[in-house]
Amino acid sequence: MRKVTYLCLLAVALSACALNAQPVPPWPSDASAPAFPEALGVNIHFTDPDPGEVKMLAAAGFRWVRMDFVWQRTEMEKGKYDFSSYDRLLKALDEYNIRPLFILDYANTLYDNGRAPFTSEGRRAFANWAAAAVSRYRGRGILWEIYNEPNTGFWTPAPKVSDYIALALETSKAIHSVAPAEQIIGPAVWGMDLDFVDECLRAGLLNYWSAISVHPYRKAEPETVVDDYAHLRQLIEKYARPGKHVPIISSEWGYSAASFNMGEAKQSALLARQLLINQSQGISLSICYDWQDDGHEPAQTEHHFGTVREPYYNNREPVYDPKPSYQAIKTLTAVLKGLRFAERLSTAKPDDYVLVFRANGETRIAAWTTSWFDRTIAIPVRDGKYRIISHTGEDVARKNATQSKLVRNLTNAPQYVVMEGP
Repeated sequence: MRKVTYLCLLAVALSACALNAQPVPPWPSDASAPAFPEALGVNIHFTDPDPGEVKMLAAAGFRWVRMDFVWQRTEMEKGKYDFSSYDRLLKALDEYNIRPLFILDYANTLYDNGRAPFTSEGRRAFANWAAAAVSRYRGRGILWEIYNEPNTGFWTPAPKVSDYIALALETSKAIHSVAPAEQIIGPAVWGMDLDFVDECLRAGLLNYWSAISVHPYRKAEPETVVDDYAHLRQLIEKYARPGKHVPIISSEWGYSAASFNMGEAKQSALLARQLLINQSQGISLSICYDWQDDGHEPAQTEHHFGTVREPYYNNREPVYDPKPSYQAIKTLTAVLKGLRFAERLSTAKPDDYVLVFRANGETRIAAWTTSWFDRTIAIPVRDGKYRIISHTGEDVARKNATQSKLVRNLTNAPQYVVMEGP
């Protein structure tokens, strides 16, 4: 009983501090990201979607998909290409105005003994294949990413930055020789491998790339990415031509519900926070990993990154069972649709996040804390009536703001503050 009483008193004291302490120092932010949902996508693993699948994906608010454009599957005889499976995928995506980010990736057993391209013949073959693919689909608004996580075991038999750079340079030149207006990105590194990125930029790849793509996976909370983005921007500025803006793309990032101390509810909260933080940092496109769970083994981390569960249900809507993460995406894109990040409000504690989104006279707020304890804060707003919405779409409360403030209890899950009237 004494322990419980102590914790209660401590929580009250912390809440009081949150209301009365001095504001935290200024926080780095960037308001250049496109509004939701245009800045949002998801990784998929199919070229032939199940009936109703793309409809459900679009209903969540995803406007992009990221998909492997696999060399091995599309060049099965030297110099002969079959892109018909991607023709079908593009047709399915076009129906819902979803744009693709295609990853030009992986080895081909026809070349270099099935290793990632490292000889002049292998690089030339990869570049010719990539140029043929881009030429076929030019003008479709596709982003072309050169390889996937070449700083990991995806580059076989082992990562070698010099080999990746040689491939990326030859491929970029080949693409722009046939389609100079097409957008190329890279290097799609796992984590924030700034040493790998530095080598790529030093080699001149910014002469061809439109954006830098990274995969900011981490065991830590998503807010820790802010410093990483700042360091990456410094690196880009070091090598970019004067006056050239080079966006950052988070082309793969997510949390598995099967990770230690996670679960589906926490996964959904971290996913929402990940996207909100990316937006506050000017990330031009955020691709969530993953669309669908890859399996159902409880202890398999790789099986549980999805926003929907594995079984497909024909002749039913929705065709997959949505996880809380799906509801989190759907809520975020509905509540913040068309609004752009404006500012992070100053709060008493650095682990409280109050992000403001605005457009056309409309203001909405996303708020949460990373503290171990729930925290009560006073959010400065116009006097009026407000609706509080949970990160998965449930109505939490309706509150009146007086004296230009709205008192809210923050948790680790974001909540949205929407003004309903005076």
